[in-house]
Amino acid sequence: MNNSVCIKINDLYKSYKNATKRIDILKGINFEVNSGETIAIVGKSGIGKSTLLHIVGALDRPDKGTLLFFDKDVFSYNDEELAKFRNKSVGFVFQFHHLLPEFNAIENAMMPLLISKMNKKKASKQAEELLVRVGLQDRLTHRVGELSGGEQQRVAVARALVYKPSLFLADEPTGNLDRESSEQVHQLLMDLNKEFQMTMIVVTHNMELADLMTRKVTLYKGQVIDGDV
Repeated sequence: MNNSVCIKINDLYKSYKNATKRIDILKGINFEVNSGETIAIVGKSGIGKSTLLHIVGALDRPDKGTLLFFDKDVFSYNDEELAKFRNKSVGFVFQFHHLLPEFNAIENAMMPLLISKMNKKKASKQAEELLVRVGLQDRLTHRVGELSGGEQQRVAVARALVYKPSLFLADEPTGNLDRESSEQVHQLLMDLNKEFQMTMIVVTHNMELADLMTRKVTLYKGQVIDGDV
């Protein structure tokens, strides 16, 4: 594993306001992630794990604090630069796959490449290679509704990795799957991490998945704490 720092979070705060009060979610987080590291973020429901993951992936902005990605201040980017960063450097997988039902597996997996205006033939070939790699060689032209839950999540994984991003983020990636499908996706994620040498951060309640990671941290009272609490 490369020991260079991939992500450095300094003094990160995030809060939300409802009709009557402000709710502080993240309270001055300081956190570093090395290149190639695999990290599980665990903690109680509603504590802010997904909020932290969304900020790391630049889907949301903090109220205060910095996020350095290989020493570049991510939130100093303008909206166009931020969108390019998300598309090329970060792969996302969520509990609900967010695939487009009117498209087939290849069309869904190649979407990030098309967004960046890659040639359609080249994008299709790249997406097909990833889908074969995740075991869907017989499902390439199946639409979303024709795929099982586990297969849909594999398409989502292929879509997340089609640009070969250096950072892979997953939010409860097997929370919606049965045990057998979950175990298959767990193993796939670990194999792909080794193969692509990417940094992986996973939010999960599944301790079997968390235990596969090289490091486990707990979000507790707005802070990141190494290990269990």
